[in-house]
Amino acid sequence: MTPPDGMMSVEEAQERILAHVSILPSVDLPLTEALELVLAEDVYASFDIPLLANSGMDGYALRTVDTHGATPLSPVMLPIVGQVAAGYVAARSLLPGTAMRIMTGAPIPLGADTVVPFEETDELDRRRGLRPASSLTEIGIRTELPKGTNVRPAGEDVQQGALVMRQGTQLRPAHLGVLASLGLATARVVRRPVVAILSTGDELREPGEPLAPGQIYNSNSYTLATLVLTCGAIPRILPVARDTVEDLTRKMASGLDADFFITSAGVSTGEYDLVKDVLTREGSMDFWRVRMRPGRPLAFGFLRRQDNSLVPHLGLPGNTVATMVTFDQFARPAIYKMMAKSLAKRPTVAAVLQEPLMNRDGRRCFVRAILEKKEGRLFARVAGSQGSNILTSMVLANGLLVVREDQLRVEAGEEVEAQVLEGHEYLLQ
Repeated sequence: MTPPDGMMSVEEAQERILAHVSILPSVDLPLTEALELVLAEDVYASFDIPLLANSGMDGYALRTVDTHGATPLSPVMLPIVGQVAAGYVAARSLLPGTAMRIMTGAPIPLGADTVVPFEETDELDRRRGLRPASSLTEIGIRTELPKGTNVRPAGEDVQQGALVMRQGTQLRPAHLGVLASLGLATARVVRRPVVAILSTGDELREPGEPLAPGQIYNSNSYTLATLVLTCGAIPRILPVARDTVEDLTRKMASGLDADFFITSAGVSTGEYDLVKDVLTREGSMDFWRVRMRPGRPLAFGFLRRQDNSLVPHLGLPGNTVATMVTFDQFARPAIYKMMAKSLAKRPTVAAVLQEPLMNRDGRRCFVRAILEKKEGRLFARVAGSQGSNILTSMVLANGLLVVREDQLRVEAGEEVEAQVLEGHEYLLQ
């Protein structure tokens, strides 16, 4: 239940948002387009991998019993009766007392049970300066080998009928390689959500355009689009909405075919903060303030399509750092849920403060910080000015210090929780 001050806790806001987003339908995608997506069905093997026993080395296929007594000084001489390369099968079975030249991955000839590597034969000595290996008629085996040496049995990797991957597996490169080895050209996966991104404000101009006095460049759309990309979703940047109900309504309508809608700015209490008003008129609003800094003005609700279906909408603050912090705490977990991924909470560590921190108004504070590892411990210092408009502080930061609502002051030397930002996971080691 929302407290008297109208502000939700971070956890309650996260729960409310997640309760109103659902896993998207599945689609069949080419393997190269399925990276990092979640498998929507179990995958079983329709054949053995490898399909046939094959050689693990370049060498000679033979019978183990025919190597008995072989030594470097007294090699066993065997006639060479053929050659088999990867992708082909031997034209004949191997008779006792003979050998067949074989390449890595080539099927083991019938009758053979072992592969002797070239290095354990006299091939190089007999070839050196004389003639190609293909012209040799016999080979000297210099070592005894146990049965099955360098032979990869059929089904060694995957057996026919086996469950290879479970529904819910997030597909990494190795997973996609296994699917390809099973002969699958596509994977059935939970599809990527399309995320509409709309920045609002008369003061915004697009990068590359000239600026008039009082204007700024629209950085939020591009920051949000790339954050959406890091989630594995598809960003759709909409043209900037001006500070009128009519233009905001029109621009919102142009993105209603998306799966998730994010706006930046327009959710505070100013005369031109119109997003929550349009949200209320064109759909519904669930809440609009969270007990956190930066990012207190945060609106969540739904926009209504013409067919009366609803699009989840998250209205983020306009200040650039607040936009990024609130995206990370609220939008990222929602997008991950839509993709059936594990919820993307930032990994946390304990860090020792090198300077005191104040919490002025009892909100959850996310402080941009520089984390450094010294002698096995992490130490934290503030990454410059903490104004919610200082985007360069996010460039400097590799973590966010989390100061709880009930912590009015954290002293230097105390430990504080820190969220590790993307790209800095080395700090967890």
